[in-house]
Amino acid sequence: MEKKELSMEVRLLIAFVLMGLVIVWQYSMRPLPTPAAPSGPAAKTAQTAPDQAPSQAKAQAPASTPVHVAAPVEVPGQIQAGSEESFAIDTDVFRVRFSNRGGVVKSWILKTYKDHAGQPLELVNPRAIEKVAPPFAFTFKGQAPAADLNAALYKVTSSDEGRHVTFEYSDGRTAATKTFKFTPSSFLVEVTSEVVSNGIRIPHELAWRGGFGDATVANPVADQHALYYDLANSKLNQVQLKAAKDGPVTSSGQYSFAGLEDHYFAGVFLPATPKDSSKPSVDLTTFSDAVPNISGVDEQRIGAGVGGEAENQFTFFAGPKDTSLLGKVDPKLDQLIDWGTWFGFIAKPLFFWVLKPAADHITHNYGWAIVLVTVGINMVLFPLRLTSMKSSKKMQALQPQIQAINDKYKSLPLRDPKKADQQAELMELYKKNGVNPVGGCLPMVLQLPVLISFYTVLGVAIELRGASWLWVHDLSQAETLPIHILPLLVVVTQFISQKMTPSPGMDPTQAKMMLFMPLMFGYMFYFYSAGLALYWFTGGLVSIVQQLLLNQIMPTPPMAAPPKPAAKKKR
Repeated sequence: MEKKELSMEVRLLIAFVLMGLVIVWQYSMRPLPTPAAPSGPAAKTAQTAPDQAPSQAKAQAPASTPVHVAAPVEVPGQIQAGSEESFAIDTDVFRVRFSNRGGVVKSWILKTYKDHAGQPLELVNPRAIEKVAPPFAFTFKGQAPAADLNAALYKVTSSDEGRHVTFEYSDGRTAATKTFKFTPSSFLVEVTSEVVSNGIRIPHELAWRGGFGDATVANPVADQHALYYDLANSKLNQVQLKAAKDGPVTSSGQYSFAGLEDHYFAGVFLPATPKDSSKPSVDLTTFSDAVPNISGVDEQRIGAGVGGEAENQFTFFAGPKDTSLLGKVDPKLDQLIDWGTWFGFIAKPLFFWVLKPAADHITHNYGWAIVLVTVGINMVLFPLRLTSMKSSKKMQALQPQIQAINDKYKSLPLRDPKKADQQAELMELYKKNGVNPVGGCLPMVLQLPVLISFYTVLGVAIELRGASWLWVHDLSQAETLPIHILPLLVVVTQFISQKMTPSPGMDPTQAKMMLFMPLMFGYMFYFYSAGLALYWFTGGLVSIVQQLLLNQIMPTPPMAAPPKPAAKKKR
């Protein structure tokens, strides 16, 4: 089993836990770490080569799929076009360009979305067509028909004002049909396909190869996956590109849907439910193809073939990962949006109950909504900050007594049992004066789930994709300026806030080490989304204002005199 890589959410959590440990140590110690192949009766994984000759790839039916002897089917006579032609279908949300050579898609544009370069979003990698078959080409697990159905010239007929298109081809021995039925304002397309050779229906898949989604983002390969929802295990499975590095990989089972995704968009096939209400068995084949990227350099890109029956009937969804939209298509599609394993219960309400209403009804801008919500969060946490400040002030006043206790035991090695007496005396001193030695880091610790939830929201909410604020063009991405301004502002505000906050008992070595904390934050936010840096910068400004207020109303109490050493008895 391949080792699963840590998600960015987990990495962020680990980073902040380590920072938190440093802060806790500062207060408490100053006295002294691929998706598994589908399993079970509903699924079977096998490596196959759909495009290879029969001598190179042997058809293998899933163990759970019974093999039926199909009745002979009459093959029509010659049906084909005399020349190659291409045409486009326009709906309110799509512009799809077809070619009758192979009955395939050459372009699939989402009209209502822009790519990272500001152009209408193209889901097809046009450069990939130079090396692999275009989307919706046929692939065969077993012996392919003698005719090359992906190079044949199909006869095209249309109806319903051109939104229902049928591709037909027959050479007298092999016949193939594909249909596409569009709806004016929907991201759904009804797709059917059938292949017959010498009177026998041939199982096949419809493939989308060479990558999927926005190819203009930085490192698009990392965001693109094949995926399927396994009904038997009630689980969404992602298939990484590296799974097909040694050749196409096929899995089979009762899948609610299967297809491709990138970070914000998905292209998935939902099999039609037969009259007996049982989901048919679906094959998903994952490809890894070396195709040119936008720079013209060959790069491995993922692809997927979906089908497995001789006559496939699907509803194809090509659109954004929008919760309200996905839930209407199929409730299970909502799982395409990953709200986070650890803090999803915070991230989802944070967006739908707080951030989105603030942007829609108050600020009308997601950047200012982040600022407003950040101020609100800090105001809610202000009582904790007040308690923390009181604890810090008391700690500052107790420093002479703490130093006296430390001096009393400083000559003892760390493993000396009497070191426990030192800790006991310090804890008794803290208890007597109502001091929590780690109380100063409590507000930051409580902000960690919110910070990670903000990071998740900025990475998955389609509404934040392309949302601008002042000089920031996209809050879900790092700044595009040569020098990222928000991370530098984070460093400045963190440094000022740190200098203003009392740090009682911190020795010079610890103080120098803590000076690196703002730089660590700045480096981290330099490569993360600008929205996350905006959140932390705004929190830093609010923290400075709150600290100024607290310093005015809560002056440091006078230093308590250290206990006098006991006088030696005269003999």
